[in-house]
Amino acid sequence: MNAKEITGIPKNPAGLIDYQDGAVVSRTIIGRKTGTVTLFAFSAGQGLSEHTAPFDALVHLLEGEAEITIAGALQHVKAGDVIILPANVPHALQSGVPFKMMLIMIKSTD
Repeated sequence: MNAKEITGIPKNPAGLIDYQDGAVVSRTIIGRKTGTVTLFAFSAGQGLSEHTAPFDALVHLLEGEAEITIAGALQHVKAGDVIILPANVPHALQSGVPFKMMLIMIKSTD
């Protein structure tokens, strides 16, 4: 399913991506020069190691729970929560249980 197939049709984003054992699965829903919307499904024990991104990002946890570390500060995030990952600040994600999230990144130069 691509973005055109869901344009104008209500969908639960968690249902647009499936878990895969031992893996992190990603699916870009919108990919433009000005920003992206990407869904992720993390199987139990999976995560993303510490990294930075050049733009602010909004994480919306769709299912499960995760530990998100931002600049060394640990935050426990659960389904329904949102958290902002500031541009150029180290962050990482980890969880012992499966979780799904939507990452919204707006690319701005202001």
